[in-house]
Amino acid sequence: MVSYDISHLRVDRKSRAKIPANDIPYRPAEERLNDFEEAFHLYDLDTIKVEASRCIICRAPQPCVEACPLHNNIPLALWHMSQGEIIEGIRVFHQTSGFSEICGRVCPQERLCEGACVIGKLRDPVHIGMLEASAATYERETVGYPEPPQVAPTGQKVAVIGSGPAGLLVAERLAKLGHSITVYEAWPNPGGLLVYGIPNFKLDKEIPRYKIRYLEEKLGVKFVCNTRICAEGNPTLDDLIEEYDAVFLGTGAEIDASMRVPGEDLPGVYHATEYLVKLNLPPEMLPPGMREKPQVEGKRVAVIGGGDTAMDCLRTSLRMKAKEVTCVYRRSEVEMPAGLKDKHLAEEEGAHFEYLTVPTKFIPGEDGRVAAMECIRMRLGEPDESGRRRPIPIEGTEFTIDVDLVVLAIGYWPDPIFKKTEPWLECDKWGLIKVDPETGETSREGLYAGGDNVNGPDLVVTALAGARKAAEAMAEYLEKKRTGR
Repeated sequence: MVSYDISHLRVDRKSRAKIPANDIPYRPAEERLNDFEEAFHLYDLDTIKVEASRCIICRAPQPCVEACPLHNNIPLALWHMSQGEIIEGIRVFHQTSGFSEICGRVCPQERLCEGACVIGKLRDPVHIGMLEASAATYERETVGYPEPPQVAPTGQKVAVIGSGPAGLLVAERLAKLGHSITVYEAWPNPGGLLVYGIPNFKLDKEIPRYKIRYLEEKLGVKFVCNTRICAEGNPTLDDLIEEYDAVFLGTGAEIDASMRVPGEDLPGVYHATEYLVKLNLPPEMLPPGMREKPQVEGKRVAVIGGGDTAMDCLRTSLRMKAKEVTCVYRRSEVEMPAGLKDKHLAEEEGAHFEYLTVPTKFIPGEDGRVAAMECIRMRLGEPDESGRRRPIPIEGTEFTIDVDLVVLAIGYWPDPIFKKTEPWLECDKWGLIKVDPETGETSREGLYAGGDNVNGPDLVVTALAGARKAAEAMAEYLEKKRTGR
């Protein structure tokens, strides 16, 4: 049980509130555009200590803790860091997360912990994300992850389907209890979204690789790649439920949404997943049919969509030396769901933004490849089911944009294969798996799910929060199954 009692900490809140913020050390745009390395430098140890000292250690309730889906004990962690106890601080995060190097880099902290920071009401909030990432990387590079507990094997086997953040969390938590874990992954290498979905300039691939090596070498987790469960020639869910004592579905939402407009199938029109993996990963990490890279240099690129994936596509295109890169988004800047950091970095790197605009047709050139797109201007009406104002076409505002390459980054759906092949699995009309929100249990005993295949496309930290609940419930289920109590 994690304790959130910080009443024993004594701090001078008035003095801490006056400490100036330490800017996030982004690399200059002209430098980072020439490589795919991370776009920022981490804080050094002295800066970690000073920036953590800006936290005034709020008495309960702590808004940053409540705003974090994992409810990390941020005040206690930052208090340790402010004392120069960097390892002790990051290990407070480990009590509830274990993915601090990742969350510190990819979470939209301005909408979560930093957005709730009391100091942020007066000046820059405490840069919690950079502190978390910097301290976690320092730990990995100096002392490594904490040694796992020595526990006796239970003799029980668990199958985890999908090796993204949700699957890795469940695998780690249950392996530490002595269960034998096998993780099935459809891609050629483990890591799921963390490897195949997030570009290196946001998340160094060595970070998920280190986590995977830790799971293999320290906890005995087995990874089986190039295996899409329920696909022809591979095991079904029924097969796994029969073979294993419990099964976790962490397959995410990786099927690209379609616009369903004329010309969407033209050469030169890509879906975001294909585009990103081809340009961000070496050919040996891709299936044979995906190894030919798009030719981007000198091209006019249009990215359709306004989320984090769209920002990744914009920034990847710029690093591939596109002539011009434009984001086309159907709502206004206010409604754009992308994180503010990513949008700012994309603008700084040279991306243009065309708001309140929707493509209605993709037009081929003489060579049959996409050469232009017909668009229409939009206005915002009443809020829709998402809470954002609905975009409505304005008649008579059609216009054409010349393009050489288009990337569709308009959202994702869960893999429909389970709904098609396993009719007993309860899903909603969009194919999202129905679960008990407190336990992650599905309509089948012993089968659990969590992450984007339950929530829809969402944050890494939200997937981790759902997976943690499922892991806890699975641990209880396996214990009852083993003991009969």
